[in-house]
Amino acid sequence: MTRQLSSLPAQMEKANTNVYELDPIGDPRWAALVDRHPRSAVFHSPNWLRALRTVYGYEPVAISTSAPGSELTNGLVFCRVNSWLTGRRLVSVPFADHCEPLIDRSDELDEMLLHVERFVDYEKGKQIEIRPVSLEPSARTKLSRSAVYCFHSLDLRPSMEKILQRCHRDSVQRKIRRAEREKLKYEEGTSEGLLQKFYQLQVMTRRRHYLPPQPLDWFRALKAALGNDFKIRVTSKDDVAIASILTLSHRKSIVYKYGCSNSAFHNLGGMAFLFWKIIQDAQEAGFEDLDMGRSDTDNPGLIAFKDHWGALGTKLSYWTYPHRNGERLGGVEKGLAKRLVPVLPNVILETTGKLLYKHFG
Repeated sequence: MTRQLSSLPAQMEKANTNVYELDPIGDPRWAALVDRHPRSAVFHSPNWLRALRTVYGYEPVAISTSAPGSELTNGLVFCRVNSWLTGRRLVSVPFADHCEPLIDRSDELDEMLLHVERFVDYEKGKQIEIRPVSLEPSARTKLSRSAVYCFHSLDLRPSMEKILQRCHRDSVQRKIRRAEREKLKYEEGTSEGLLQKFYQLQVMTRRRHYLPPQPLDWFRALKAALGNDFKIRVTSKDDVAIASILTLSHRKSIVYKYGCSNSAFHNLGGMAFLFWKIIQDAQEAGFEDLDMGRSDTDNPGLIAFKDHWGALGTKLSYWTYPHRNGERLGGVEKGLAKRLVPVLPNVILETTGKLLYKHFG
């Protein structure tokens, strides 16, 4: 399951003797580390990595300073992205808002990153990228901050009454009451019917943002891989689905991963209603925090939405080597998307997402 990396030039062998590669899906030591480490998230799990490999063909690899045959005490997980469009990259990890290095000392992170940098320096890889929540590479490494986001987390340990009191009176509390007056229908589970309702709203929402949706196969793969840690919630008005949220869970954390809605019904408070249901269910099940994910710093509306729930917002930085600007689409590409996406048939929009997303994880 474990081997010492040996594809590097001879002059680098001495520096490489304490860093090892393992298969985080096949090696049970990785799952054990993820289960016990306080910084682990669903994005470290073999199940998340398995879904990435199934749909996008990414090969996961974990780096550790723990010797073969010993218990893993640390780890840094990546996926190999081999793309003719975006190049050969190591990403920790694709389609995850964050992925903290599972370490206890900063020197462990430096040692692993100095080793992985050789993917660029000696193996002609285009780039490495990590997405830590609270840790930062030191000046010893070549990584630099390439993008900054706002990350929100809601503490679920206070009483429901106190959580509701912290919510914005107009933006949250009033919308929850409106949804209750409207007697919106609520469904939850993992059925194909709920998945279809979610995906129709997802396509609609991505179109509003001038983006194609991820393929339906991605969500089916997540459902198959994550099992009970995957859940879809849908609310409807007169049998018309108006809002949906897809959550993932890991240990004491529940993750708001995807949310979508029909804008024609926004005034009914469907999204607020679903978030409140998630908070109620999560607290009853013993979860301690709601991971509300990242927001672009130039999206004040989304940041305010999460602030209004009383969630704590912190800075989330992505780090790359070599450096790249966090802007993925330039002005010309954005302008083209705004002209084309609104008029594309759903089948074309969905096919576009299926073709493109594997290059941009």
